[in-house]
This record gives sequence, C-alpha cells and structure tokens, in this order.
Amino acid sequence: MLERRGFVVGLTATIMAVIGAVVGIPLAGYTILPTLRKRPEAWVDTGAVADLVPGQPRELKVFQTISDGWLKTTMAKSIWAVRQASGEVVVYSGLCTHLGCGFRWHAERQQFQCPCHTAAFALDGRVLGGPPPRPLDTLPAKIEGGRLRVIYKEFKAGTSARIEL
Repeated sequence: MLERRGFVVGLTATIMAVIGAVVGIPLAGYTILPTLRKRPEAWVDTGAVADLVPGQPRELKVFQTISDGWLKTTMAKSIWAVRQASGEVVVYSGLCTHLGCGFRWHAERQQFQCPCHTAAFALDGRVLGGPPPRPLDTLPAKIEGGRLRVIYKEFKAGTSARIEL
C-alpha cells in the first residue's frame, strides 16, 4: 500500500510541476522580459546644420512616440545644439544634471542657467556655479547630408556618475 501511495503522490507532484511550468514560464517571460530589453536607439532628424550659428546654442525639439499597449503618445523633448567653429556639433540634453529641471541659454552672460537652484554651465557644458554634480550630459549626434541627427537619452539627475535611464 505504501508503494502505491508513494507512486500516486509522486505522479501528482510531477503533474503539478508540469502544469506550473506550462503556466509559469510564459507568464514570467511576458512580465519580466520586457523590462530587460533595451529600447531601440533611433536617430532623430532635428534640422539642418546650416541653421546653427557657430558658437550660439540653439534649442531644438526631439519628438518621441511612446507606445503603451494600444495608446501611443508623442512627446517633445528639449535639446541644445552648439555648432563649433570647426563645423562639429555638440548636443546637450535639455535637463539640468542637478535635479532634471529645464535650463536656458543667457546670451548676455554667455552661459546656460537653470532657474531652480542657480546652476550655471559654460558653453562647453562645464559647471560654472550652483549644485550640479556633473557637467551637462551630451547626446550622440551625427551629421548626414547636412542634417543633424540625434539619439535622445535621459540620465539620472543628482549623481556625479552619468547613469542612463
């Protein structure tokens, strides 16, 4: 009798394990894998390089479409492009590295300024004053056919390390 009971208990446990695996593995894949996948990095056209005046930062907009199930939302993100005298273009994220506030270029002072906590940055992104823990975050940029193309990224604010979100 004990042998038969042991067999039935073992068979029941095996069947339960198989059912658990059949249900659990796809469920885990469905819920966990999307968080582990890297978002594709898309180059976004932001305009003609000829429109950028050397040494004068220009605020540009990057439009991102975010899909959440069937809902698609298009968001405008701010970036700053600075054309060097050599023709190279440096692109900065439009978020202050202190707390992620938006900043502006003040031509009379020749610096980027964040109004929230008196942060100031030089044209090359260096911190000139205030509490920011690191320089302005640069974004990948390239010039193709006279057009500026950028990959928009966001970084964790308030840390000295440049951590991509």
